[in-house]
Amino acid sequence: MLRALRRARRIAGFTLAALLVAVFLAQAWYYARLLWWAHHTPASTAFMERRLEQMRARDPRARLQHRWVPYERIAAPLKRAVIAAEDARFLDHEGFDWEAIQKAIEKNERRGRVVAGASTISQQLAKNLFLSGERSWWRKGQEAVITAMLEVTMDKRRILELYLNFAEWGDGVFGAEAAARHHFGVPAAGLDPAQAAWLASVLPSPRRYARGETTPYLEARIDTIRRHMSYAQIP
Repeated sequence: MLRALRRARRIAGFTLAALLVAVFLAQAWYYARLLWWAHHTPASTAFMERRLEQMRARDPRARLQHRWVPYERIAAPLKRAVIAAEDARFLDHEGFDWEAIQKAIEKNERRGRVVAGASTISQQLAKNLFLSGERSWWRKGQEAVITAMLEVTMDKRRILELYLNFAEWGDGVFGAEAAARHHFGVPAAGLDPAQAAWLASVLPSPRRYARGETTPYLEARIDTIRRHMSYAQIP
């Protein structure tokens, strides 16, 4: 009996050690990828690959619309609009906006359900680069770890550059360049403030709206974004 108990403890110890090693290696892999992407362009993201799989399940010939453009070839109004809409304190926080998180918690408690989130641009990029869309405590924990790594390995300009190049802006439309051409027939460098505000307004549900479509909800959101764009600080 005692021998069996000792054996069980050894097996449990080995299992725990193997699990810890696996977790460490996974985090090291994430960190190494981010170090590389700090200076090199990713070919795609985990989110893009999932969307392509979904599209090809309906149409085997489906392709994503995506074209990388450097930071300086993305119009400043789009940078300001996205920060105003998604992460007003982008330049001030280190990956997590604790004030926004607290406000979201309070709002959700008042409503009795999840109606507000507080994900920063860094958190959204971490999820888009590596993670699945599942909702679990493990996934949120991994997102937080990758977000912290992002803030250590990259400056804000690079984080925003990656975010703008890999955000989804339509069914199979990824990145500012593809979005600008798909919705408005102009390059990302040619977006005006109204077009930029529209693109920022649809980020929470980018596949819901057709090219240039407006609704009363979108019009109100666009108006709010445009009023805040002049205050948005960009790297």
